[in-house]
Amino acid sequence: MEHTESMTDAAPSLDELKKAAGRMSNWRERAKAAEALGELGGQPAVDVLERLAKNDPVYRVRQAAYRALTALGVEAAAPERRKGEPIKGTGKILLRIKKSLPAGHDYAAFKEKLKNMRSDVYDTYEGDKDDEFDAWLERTWASLSGR
Repeated sequence: MEHTESMTDAAPSLDELKKAAGRMSNWRERAKAAEALGELGGQPAVDVLERLAKNDPVYRVRQAAYRALTALGVEAAAPERRKGEPIKGTGKILLRIKKSLPAGHDYAAFKEKLKNMRSDVYDTYEGDKDDEFDAWLERTWASLSGR
């Protein structure tokens, strides 16, 4: 029992942080991994942070990676908000989900089904849209043709 307790108290390893940084269904976990990689330091951590700062679809994760890189003394371009869809084909995905629900369903049912079926899409847009996520999703749901 004592052995497992000491294992949970240890700092996450580089491999665990790499896995967390690549977990596309949870932007919060990727942002925490970026912060932890910044504390860890070293070239492998910098490589992962550079990838996150350039390629992550969620602006907040790119910001966290950028802050970690600058704290390590690595020059990096500040992330900018991207225009357009963070995930290509989101309209089709949302339409499919709406059509899979019974006629006359409400927004709450749509939101729950999206969260269950495509947690990656839900999570990415939630992180990218910030406080405007619910309003954006409801507007998008209302504008989708179908049932």
